[in-house]
Amino acid sequence: MQKWIAQRLSRRKVLSGSVAAAGGATLAAFTTERRATAQAVHQSHAQSANTAAAAPQHAHGPMITVGDVDNSKNGFDPTAMLTDWEIGTVSQLPDGRTLRTFQIAGQDKEIEIAPGVFFPAWTYNGRVPGPTLRATEGERVRIVFQNGGSHPHSMHFHGIHSARMDGVPGAGMIGPGEEFVYEFDALPFGCHLYHCHALPLKRHIHKGMYGAFIVDPDPARHAEQAAAARSRLLGTPENKEWQEFVMVMNGFDTNFDNENETYAVNTVAHHFMKHPIRVDRRRPVRIYLVNILEFDLINSFHLHGNFFDYFDHGTTLTPTLKTIDTVMQCQAQRGILEFSYRDHEAGSYMFHAHQSEFAELGWMGMFDVREVTS
Repeated sequence: MQKWIAQRLSRRKVLSGSVAAAGGATLAAFTTERRATAQAVHQSHAQSANTAAAAPQHAHGPMITVGDVDNSKNGFDPTAMLTDWEIGTVSQLPDGRTLRTFQIAGQDKEIEIAPGVFFPAWTYNGRVPGPTLRATEGERVRIVFQNGGSHPHSMHFHGIHSARMDGVPGAGMIGPGEEFVYEFDALPFGCHLYHCHALPLKRHIHKGMYGAFIVDPDPARHAEQAAAARSRLLGTPENKEWQEFVMVMNGFDTNFDNENETYAVNTVAHHFMKHPIRVDRRRPVRIYLVNILEFDLINSFHLHGNFFDYFDHGTTLTPTLKTIDTVMQCQAQRGILEFSYRDHEAGSYMFHAHQSEFAELGWMGMFDVREVTS
């Protein structure tokens, strides 16, 4: 173990621009069962000068990871995750209310979190973050959780529910091969999350067992702000006017020393630098932002060239902060950002964590703002 620890490099050398400038370095294997990440990174950098030249030539130039992740092998795409709402199956209860049922499976899975860097994750439905569950305020929600992983797991929802549905030891914690059904009313409306609450908690969270849980407001319950509520209710004409994205801010401790080596939105380092998010300049943008970063006390979101209104936890229909360009979140804090590029010229607009280290190690991206004609 001591030899293994001595072999590792600091996180600043794993993904930073200095690695690209130096042409790569050799990293030790994460464990005897995991592939040597540095060898893959080294090969990526050593391929040819054309590889480095292929990096996006914008503000941070080549100070990002070189190459790309195999999304098909991962089984998920960070770009698709932005708008991949899991709405479950809908039926009706005897009292006439809507019952929305979700099927979730725990699974051990190795994922690629940066080009050539692999991580032994614990997942919900084979992805990190897990599926973005979306319901409407007041609906009955039923989550059928089957633990196909190698450790005890649960699903703890940030919301209102009974103690026996809390997903903690003795209340929804299940072993490998077992099943548990969580059931509660979708309250309150807002931008929430779920995560495993097995012990040690920091291990189950940083290994990838978390996801966004969005509860849309029911306009009938908010007559005085019905228009704002309709704009958030998935499927309404008002909601279709918005460009909605879910961004889960996360990171990965690849050598298990309680310190993150990579940072990201939706798991893959620098994905949105290489694959900017297409935005129609004429339509407003709404981001469901969730911070589930382990080992660092604070995360943040900073928007270049623009300002946004912020709805802390998303539980209000009026902003809790107006006209800001940076917001901080501790772990499990979340909120909704709303902004527009209507008065901007087309172009590439950056967003990133305003902890510079986080940005350089993966948590940085671009909006590709343009006139969309189709």
